[in-house]
Amino acid sequence: MAVVALTALLFTGGSVSSPQADASSSKGQTVEASLHQFDLDKLFLKHFNAENTYDHIYHLSETIGPRVAGSEEEKAAAAYLKREFRKNLYVVKEQEFSIPDRLQGTLEVSGESIAIGTATGAAPTSEAGLTAALYDAGLGAPEEFSEEAEGKIALISRGGTTFAEKASNAVNAGAVGVIIYNNVDSLVPLTPNLAGTEISIPVVGVSREDGQHLLQEQEATMTLEALTNQTSTNVIATRKPLISKPNPEIVYITAHYDSVPGAPGANDNASGTGTMLEMARVLKFLPIDKEIRFIGFGAEEIGLVGAREYVNQLSDKEIERSVANFNMDMVGTNWERADTLFVNVTDGEPNLVWEASQKAAQKLGYEDEIGLKRGGSSDHVAFHEVGIPSANYIRQERATGSLEPWYHTPFDTVENISVDRLQVAGEIVGQAVISTIKKEFKWNKGKRGEMNNLKDEEIYTEIK
Repeated sequence: MAVVALTALLFTGGSVSSPQADASSSKGQTVEASLHQFDLDKLFLKHFNAENTYDHIYHLSETIGPRVAGSEEEKAAAAYLKREFRKNLYVVKEQEFSIPDRLQGTLEVSGESIAIGTATGAAPTSEAGLTAALYDAGLGAPEEFSEEAEGKIALISRGGTTFAEKASNAVNAGAVGVIIYNNVDSLVPLTPNLAGTEISIPVVGVSREDGQHLLQEQEATMTLEALTNQTSTNVIATRKPLISKPNPEIVYITAHYDSVPGAPGANDNASGTGTMLEMARVLKFLPIDKEIRFIGFGAEEIGLVGAREYVNQLSDKEIERSVANFNMDMVGTNWERADTLFVNVTDGEPNLVWEASQKAAQKLGYEDEIGLKRGGSSDHVAFHEVGIPSANYIRQERATGSLEPWYHTPFDTVENISVDRLQVAGEIVGQAVISTIKKEFKWNKGKRGEMNNLKDEEIYTEIK
């Protein structure tokens, strides 16, 4: 009977009592039983399983694959999150939103495909693509363009002037396309930022290595398609407090589930998404006194679009009720040099999330595994912008802040995921969250008093 009462209570978020208890309460005769201590830390550690997280990562990165914002694969990932949340009895809502128009396409040279970053604000090619001779324009200054640049694709090195100035100089010289290559080594192709300038020809970026290769080639083919009128989705799962009360405080546990073109996105960011889903499974039954919102954000990779859409829709009262945002992005890499799980705070100042994380790490014996760092570039920024304490968890090299070498590449696969590091991340973030949401409960006499005779583990085992 006690298990049935607790199950109903946990599923509904309301209070449960026997008719006798209600009657006595109405007469002002309710007597509280002895305090029952729920060891939420122990229960979470007992049941959080990084193997489950790995399974989510495998499905998102291998079964679905690259989940580019607005694509069918991103929609499939959103549907997967929705199913997993509902499987664990959460109330789930979807928030659809428009995403900016942008370009997507390919660059081919001598029959080989080269990874590119496309510049927002540049022009697409025709459906057939653009094939033209390559022209070495150095750093892209006006004097580096001769009459021979007309009708060719300008190959320009990063540095010296802005991307927009380089592209504008190429247009003025009669070039029909622009390829800007990086001036530092990186596995990730350069993505030129035109800073709002509209350019009438296609503009893409490549890595330094690929740029050096292109300098030895005669011609290239660019095919860029304009992606317009697309949408993405935020998936929101809500868990109400154990005891119903008006306007409870809110804690957000979040991760983005989209990826960049060509990257399966196992670490970035199926790792954060999978950890969030496993935390949701474990936390679904534990007694809490705050509202938890688990949110899978879409369209993070094109400018935190999903997170900002969600936060912009929060009411002033919801923002006032908001306690903290725990955001996870790239927490599972097996790259040996990624020795630190950084707690990235937008302004670099310690806040509630960092303090809870530091205490959790110390309690778990992981104090050497975490560090505080100033960092943006993920969805926690949107919460910080409206005054909600927030931080992003990400694995990097402590000494240099470097990310794994396969970041944003086709090599971001499950083979480069560490289950042990997923477990560490889940335990640290989980304990930090629990310290923010846990509460000690008192149970009324009557049938609810029977709960005091059950151990924490028996309660969880019986109802899960």
